[in-house]
Amino acid sequence: MISLNFNPEIDDKKINQLLKEIAHDPMGGWLNLPKKYDMGEFVRIKEAAKEIRDSSEYLVCIGIGGSYLGHRAVIEALRPDSETKIIYAGNSLSRRELDWALQKVGDHDFSVNVISKSGTTLEPAIAFSEFKKKLIEKYGEEEAYSRIYATTDAKQGALHDEAVACGYTRFVVPDNIGGRYSVLTAVGLLPMAVAGVDVDKLLEGASDAAVSVLEPAAKYATMRFTLDSKHYDTEIFASFEPATMYFNEWLKQLFGESEGKNGRGILPDSVIYSTDLHSMGQYIQDGRRNLFETIINYPTDEMNSKIVKAVQIAHAEGGIPVLTIDISSYDERGFGELIYFFELACALSAKMIGVNPFDQPGVEAYKTKLKELMAE
Repeated sequence: MISLNFNPEIDDKKINQLLKEIAHDPMGGWLNLPKKYDMGEFVRIKEAAKEIRDSSEYLVCIGIGGSYLGHRAVIEALRPDSETKIIYAGNSLSRRELDWALQKVGDHDFSVNVISKSGTTLEPAIAFSEFKKKLIEKYGEEEAYSRIYATTDAKQGALHDEAVACGYTRFVVPDNIGGRYSVLTAVGLLPMAVAGVDVDKLLEGASDAAVSVLEPAAKYATMRFTLDSKHYDTEIFASFEPATMYFNEWLKQLFGESEGKNGRGILPDSVIYSTDLHSMGQYIQDGRRNLFETIINYPTDEMNSKIVKAVQIAHAEGGIPVLTIDISSYDERGFGELIYFFELACALSAKMIGVNPFDQPGVEAYKTKLKELMAE
C-alpha cells in the first residue's frame, strides 16, 4: 500500500472528469492495462525469457528513453538473481559506450532485444546494426536471427518490416501506450523476466494499484498543482536507496516529457540520500526557495529511517515543502504498485495544467537539427 504525509482536499468531480479524458485518449491504454493484459502475449514473453536464459550469458537490450529506462529501473532496484546478465546499448551516441558493450559481450553467448516503435531512432538503430553484425559473425545468419527479439509496432515501421522478413521473434509496442508509460508491456516485461524479476507479481501489484491508488494519486497531483501555482517550479525526487537511481531517472522522463509543454510544467530532478546530502544538500537546504521535495520512502533499516526523519525535519524547517510517499514493500508487487501510482499521478498532473500528458513534440526538435547536420 502507498500512504502519504499530506492530505489536500481534492475535487472529486474534477478528478473523475480528468480520468474520463485519460481513459478516452488514444494513448490512454496503460490505464486499464494491468487488468486487461493480453495473457497470450504474457505467456509468450515468459517462454521467450526462458529461451534466452537457456541459451545466453548476456541479453543486450537496445533502446532509448521509455524503451529502456522503466525496466532498467526495476532490474537495478531489485537486483534479481539470473545467470543471464543484462547489458544496455543504444541509449546514447557515444562510441566509447557502444565499444564497451561490444567488448563486454566478447565471445560469450548472447541474444538481443531491440526495442523501438519505428526502428528509425538513430541511437538504437546504430547499436542494433553493430550487434546484429556481431551475432551473424558468431552464429551465422540463421541462428543469429533466432537470437533477435524485436519489440516494435504491430503492423508497420522499419523494424517491424525487418523482423517479419528475417523471422525475428516479435512482441508489440501497443499503439495506445507511449514509451514512458510502457514499463508494464512487453517493452519492460521481457527484459525483466530474463533478469529474474517475478513479472507475475509485478503485474499483480499494478493490478491492485489500479483499484487502490486513485485517491493517493489524485492527492499527489493536487499537491503538485497547488505548489506549482505558488511558484514552486522544481521537484526533487529523493530516495534513500542507491539502487533506485534509475527509478528516479524514469520519473524524470515520465514527468518531464508529460508536463514540459507550452511553457508549463514542474522541472523534475532527483537525489539519492544520504550520498547527495554531501553534495546537493547545501543547495537544497539554503538555496533558492522555488523547489519542493518528494521523498519516496522505501522500507529500510533503523539507521536509514533516522536519516529520513532528519531530512524531513531539516528541509521543512528550511522552508521546503516536503511530500513523503511511503512504500509498503520493496519487491515486485511494491514496484508494480509504485509504477502505476506515478503513471496515474503524472497523467492527472499534466491534465490539471492543461497539457497533453502523452505527446512529446519538443523531442523531435533536436532530431530534425541532427538530420540537417548529418546531411551537410
